Amino acid sequence: MELTYTQTEIPKVAEQILVSSVSKILLFYGDMGVGKTTLIKEIVKQLGIDEISNSPSFSIVNEYHTSKDTIYHFDFYRINNIVEAYDIGVEDYLYSGHYVFIEWPEKIDKLLPNNTDKIYITKNNNGSRTLKLKLVK
Repeated sequence: MELTYTQTEIPKVAEQILVSSVSKILLFYGDMGVGKTTLIKEIVKQLGIDEISNSPSFSIVNEYHTSKDTIYHFDFYRINNIVEAYDIGVEDYLYSGHYVFIEWPEKIDKLLPNNTDKIYITKNNNGSRTLKLKLVK
């Protein structure tokens, strides 16, 4: 699936991702400032989280609870090596059966399970974004 969207269309894009996703593990790829966190915030909101979700850049992981599920939002931008991901117990999160949203997944690619949906976001010259969703087969 490929979508081009603007800031005002983020709620529709988040809804489309939730409807289309096969996995509860979503990997978000894209340059700094492309809107990964903004999109994840909207997805988290649509899953029933009313509290403001911020980027876990410094804490590495944010945890949210709904009446139906738990959501883990990771930002691995600041980790220096894969050992740091092991140290926080990332494998326990990945195999928990809960929603896991990961920014900068390329930093831990050797730890990622095969059952993930991948979201690639690029910024276009006109300020819009293009999203490519690659689903688990």
